[in-house]
Amino acid sequence: MMHTFPHDRRRHLRRLERARNTLQESAIALTIAGSDSSGGAGIQADLKTFSALGVYGASVITALTAQNTQGVQDVHAVPPDFVAAQMRSVLADLDIRAVKIGMLANAAIVAAVAEGLADFKGPVVLDPVMVATSGDPLIDAQAVETLRARLLPRADLITPNLPEAAQLADRPIARNEGEMEAQAHVILQLGAKAVLVKGGHSEGPEAVDLLVTPGGSLRLRASRIVTKNTHGTGCTLSSAIAAELAKGAALPAACHAAKAYLHGAIAASERLEIGQGHGPVHHFHAYW
Repeated sequence: MMHTFPHDRRRHLRRLERARNTLQESAIALTIAGSDSSGGAGIQADLKTFSALGVYGASVITALTAQNTQGVQDVHAVPPDFVAAQMRSVLADLDIRAVKIGMLANAAIVAAVAEGLADFKGPVVLDPVMVATSGDPLIDAQAVETLRARLLPRADLITPNLPEAAQLADRPIARNEGEMEAQAHVILQLGAKAVLVKGGHSEGPEAVDLLVTPGGSLRLRASRIVTKNTHGTGCTLSSAIAAELAKGAALPAACHAAKAYLHGAIAASERLEIGQGHGPVHHFHAYW
């Protein structure tokens, strides 16, 4: 017996079928980062981004935060040996195609992550999370030095915002694209294979990011969206790049696609109305 369905339901069933097929064939990406109890940044943002882009997400949690849209109230760092145990467990079983690294909290955790990735052959995207959107510090000074020495040489891409790039390059915050590119070259000399300096903290009608490699630079631009809903934007961009790399995209194409995805997520953020401070972006803006 043949059943007929309203047009909307047939369309919904086709969408579900496509989603099932995509999931069955999807690549796997791993996020190594802290947990955001409000769901807008960190591990939660990364897994939402992976899912929205058709990639299966696995996670290694490095820290627990008591956090909401108004700030970070407390941080509990996961013991480094347990971070290492999570990495061994996941990497021994899952076919991880790309890794995104976020908040690492302290030097011992940075070292554990570096050691855990010693035999990993896929691309690594390092988001040097140092300060939350609210301004709260998320990493100590010794951890920054260990990150420079142990993880920068392992990163295929590092994605600092303007304050983070300045701190890594030991220079004042860049005031223009020339200074952004100059700081990126300093970071390249520390061992990173490519640097994406994010211009979200700059001013003007466009938000311009610079992808800088030893072979040249690529300018990525998007219209600036005026909104307070910027919680988790850095996590979302870096995990979107990792998702595209896991699917086999080349680095420039992955950065282009990730910026377009984030732009759409920021533009749709007003639909969510989450919290009383810096709200999250809308990771599933294409679906609901």
